[in-house]
Amino acid sequence: MIQAIERKQIEDVQQDLQSVQALLERQRLVQSLVERQPGPNQSMVETLVHKQHEVELRAKLDSMHSADVAYILEALPLEDRLAVWDLVKAERDGEILLEVSDAVRESLIRDMERTELVAAAETLDADEIADLAPDLPQGVIEDIFRALPVEEREQLRAAMSYPENAVGALMDFDVVSVRADVSLEVATRYLRRFDDLPDHTDQIFVVDRDEKLKGVLPLAKLIVSDLDRDVGDVMVTESITLHADDDADEAVQAFERYDLVSAPVIDQAGRLLGRVTVDAIVDFIRDKSDSDALAQGGLRESEDIFASVWGSIRNRWQWLAVNLVTAFIASRVIGAFEGAISELVALAALMPIVAGIGGNSGNQTITMIVRALALGELSPDLARKLFTKEISVAIINGVIWGGILGVIAWLLYRSVPLGLVMTAAMALNLVLAAVMGVLIPVTMARLGRDPAIGSSVMITAVTDSGGFFIFLGLASIFLLK
Repeated sequence: MIQAIERKQIEDVQQDLQSVQALLERQRLVQSLVERQPGPNQSMVETLVHKQHEVELRAKLDSMHSADVAYILEALPLEDRLAVWDLVKAERDGEILLEVSDAVRESLIRDMERTELVAAAETLDADEIADLAPDLPQGVIEDIFRALPVEEREQLRAAMSYPENAVGALMDFDVVSVRADVSLEVATRYLRRFDDLPDHTDQIFVVDRDEKLKGVLPLAKLIVSDLDRDVGDVMVTESITLHADDDADEAVQAFERYDLVSAPVIDQAGRLLGRVTVDAIVDFIRDKSDSDALAQGGLRESEDIFASVWGSIRNRWQWLAVNLVTAFIASRVIGAFEGAISELVALAALMPIVAGIGGNSGNQTITMIVRALALGELSPDLARKLFTKEISVAIINGVIWGGILGVIAWLLYRSVPLGLVMTAAMALNLVLAAVMGVLIPVTMARLGRDPAIGSSVMITAVTDSGGFFIFLGLASIFLLK
């Protein structure tokens, strides 16, 4: 049932996109027809047609959720995107900027005036402004600071002080807190004063006069408890708490392990600073997943699919340059065995198999290690055990699959020595892939680098060059006189 609902929602958004594209195309078509038929009233007719389509587009956008508008903006070429963006209500600019991808957000911000950016930011909470801050011009940030009330200004300054991958960067300052010495009836009356509780409020935070966290009061417990009792009598003192300086990955693990909806964030003195909610965790997981997927493909950042040619080139050149170097090294390894290849042509046909399977095996190992590192499951002691285990797996796989390929090579070329060389080369290259599949991400993690970035490129380079060298070297020793 849930999957059916999700499919329908996606289909609805795609239909909205098609409707917007159709309106834009119709506007261009009518405008083209008017321009081809000049007359005394051409300008007036063109203006009326333009306004009519604007009204239809604006009505369509006003009826859509901000996340759906963001999806449409990402799916439109730059010219159409900016035309649609101009029709969005100004009071929705901020929340839509939060929803779009980084690359699309940059294109929208470039099209906005300084006053528009300040006005858009003023509709957001301090933690949301902090999410936008890296993409805003410095002058705009200064204007925003001056426009905010003192309390929100301090919250924004605090939110911007945390690293991107810290819990503090995910923190929401919109919290509901009570004292332990008040009755549940007083706490209930206090809650009724709110027009709306903050999103994902599943518990109230209990603090003392110094704002130090003493415990939490789940709403479910508040509802079923006697209202004459004090908050301190029914609150939960042992709850999951996060520190603002903690790594965000630790918060992700806590939310996943304990099925949390929200969790309090405290400072070193135990004072309540804010909270992290499940929607922030989901957004962080999605962004990190997207970033890791791009990094494994050698892309430095999210790329607008309608970006300029030069913009795409700048985003992709780094790892393409690395690939060029590694490919040149692999070609030199092959060049060193030109004589062996010319003497036994079968080597040229078989060597890509050894390198290709080694690369696949290495990528499997790297994927598992990167995941273990992300979940905090890999300690130095476990790394050594995992290293031994991966080598054992590689040897067994090498013997099995190398043996199969050896038989195939024997059947194709009627050479038992060639089959044995094929088996040995496959086993040795899989061992090399296992060793490097563990060493590359673990080493990068210890150096403070993201182990996902470029790992697949590096392992492919090693297994290609290593596979060619091992296979051709063994062939030169045992097959050629």
